[in-house]
Amino acid sequence: MTLERIFTIFSGLLLIVALILLWRNNLSVAFVIATLGVVAWFLSYRAQLRAKIAAAESPIERDDDIDED
Repeated sequence: MTLERIFTIFSGLLLIVALILLWRNNLSVAFVIATLGVVAWFLSYRAQLRAKIAAAESPIERDDDIDED
């Protein structure tokens, strides 16, 4: 399981817990849990972007950068 998938699942679970807390009228805790869920989603998105950037860089481009220095 990739780090991206773990953060996505975690964010979904946190948002479900936040909805349950909101339904039970526990607004302050629901806000904190929802905020943590959004942070986990952003971390998932960041991991996805880092993987795409790493895949886009080819070894040939890296060799060219080293030769120019």
